[in-house]
Amino acid sequence: MGRGVDFPAERVRMVDRLVRSGYLKDAAVRAAFLAVPREAFVRPEDRSAAYQDVPLPIGSGQTISAPSMIAIMLEEARLKPGERVLEIGTGSGYHAALLAFLVGPRNVVTMERNRSLAEWGRSNLAAVGFADVTVVVGDGSLGHPDRAPYDCIIATAGAPRIPGAWSDPLTPPGRIVAPIGSSPPGQVLVVATRRSDGTLEIREGTPCAFVPLVGAQAWPA
Repeated sequence: MGRGVDFPAERVRMVDRLVRSGYLKDAAVRAAFLAVPREAFVRPEDRSAAYQDVPLPIGSGQTISAPSMIAIMLEEARLKPGERVLEIGTGSGYHAALLAFLVGPRNVVTMERNRSLAEWGRSNLAAVGFADVTVVVGDGSLGHPDRAPYDCIIATAGAPRIPGAWSDPLTPPGRIVAPIGSSPPGQVLVVATRRSDGTLEIREGTPCAFVPLVGAQAWPA
């Protein structure tokens, strides 16, 4: 349950480990990790493990990613204050909270297919001061054109390929950061930048393993 754990001290120690390991380089991303309480986004029975560098289950077959993986994604996203971000896969809301710290809560839209997870994520975000993040229940593979355009789309679930619906809402040189691959063992973190002619410049990065993105332009349910 986490009783007796000094969470602020554990958070500092986690950030120090990520810095020493080379995962955290950007000062703004480091500040986000120090500011957002990960223990507020895990199940009560997992709170004592909140600052271990491991994925943790959050129910409905989903997980909250390991802090090192999240750090890699946020460093790749190169976010600036005021940029508009669409997150695919709200989960417990932790990643959305980090995004909100970096760009401002009103600039973040996060989508979750599972309604109960979306409600939990929304509640968690509000509890730590990010109630202005927009949480949408829907098919993340189709994006959320109502709030387009976006400067960055970042996915926390793996798709077989970059959905076509993610490219059009990007303002050049907008970025897509997403795990892509035919199966979790074969996934790689892809960074795609939209050129002025609408095409994507794609760079493959870190091998990874995420839960599947289910949707019309991703994996079938």
